[in-house]
Amino acid sequence: MAIFRAKEVKQLSDTELMEQEQKLSLELIQERGKVSAGGATENPGRIREVRRTIARIQTEKNARRNA
Repeated sequence: MAIFRAKEVKQLSDTELMEQEQKLSLELIQERGKVSAGGATENPGRIREVRRTIARIQTEKNARRNA
């Protein structure tokens, strides 16, 4: 799953935003599951990046709703 920057998020359509948010949320759940089971993730910084990307998407959705 790709990590999106603010410029990239603004270019996505509403349906694409929802799809990407769902995919990233699922990925975050899977990564957290690995950690909680005592395993090590392949890329420890990935959880942080996924969380930030989800926040960027949610911020853009709120900005569109309030505009």
